[in-house]
Amino acid sequence: MIEKNSKESLAPIRVESAPLRSKIIESIRHAIEHGVLKPGDRLIEKDLCERLEVSRTSLREALRELEAEGIVARVSARGLTVVKISLHDAANIYRIRAQIEALIFQQFTENATDAQLHTLDSIFAELIAAYDQGTFLAISQAKARWHNHICEIAQNQIARNILSRLTLRTAQLRNRSVVRKERQKQSIIELQALMNAIKKARCCRRLRSCPASCHKRLGLGLDDV
Repeated sequence: MIEKNSKESLAPIRVESAPLRSKIIESIRHAIEHGVLKPGDRLIEKDLCERLEVSRTSLREALRELEAEGIVARVSARGLTVVKISLHDAANIYRIRAQIEALIFQQFTENATDAQLHTLDSIFAELIAAYDQGTFLAISQAKARWHNHICEIAQNQIARNILSRLTLRTAQLRNRSVVRKERQKQSIIELQALMNAIKKARCCRRLRSCPASCHKRLGLGLDDV
């Protein structure tokens, strides 16, 4: 069931600039990513319609798209629920994601100007500060700024969309790991190695000039577990 004390994360839809279905999908994805809607939670149409202040028709259109993406699934007579992911599927997702992320970072190093690299440095400093703060909200927001900038400069929206879907599938695992102190320390080490790899790769204009360990780091930068 949906937690009532998390109601603020499923606020009424006010903006009309994008199709309503897209706004509903964005809101539900955000709720899943941040643990408001948890794996196994039943999606009750009446409840969601009231909280988002949308029609049942619009909600059902959005839920059909999320179901097609494998984010929610129909379980018997219970209706739609947030999908629980197996460790086997999670491992496959991380392997696929690592390959796509490596491509995006390579494209970033090929496209980035000095000014854009300087901006990444500033965002990186904010990300490290968020890890030092240690809260899930601070880290998730800082990481969003970090990888949004990289993806924008990489100019690969297709890969970005795929990554967004893959990342959402593993939200239940990431939400638990990102707040662990030991994992946070390891993430900082990995992110610093990644930044060093990006700078060296950009100077050389070829990722193959980086140490072999950099390629491993490239698969951990956008959304480390």
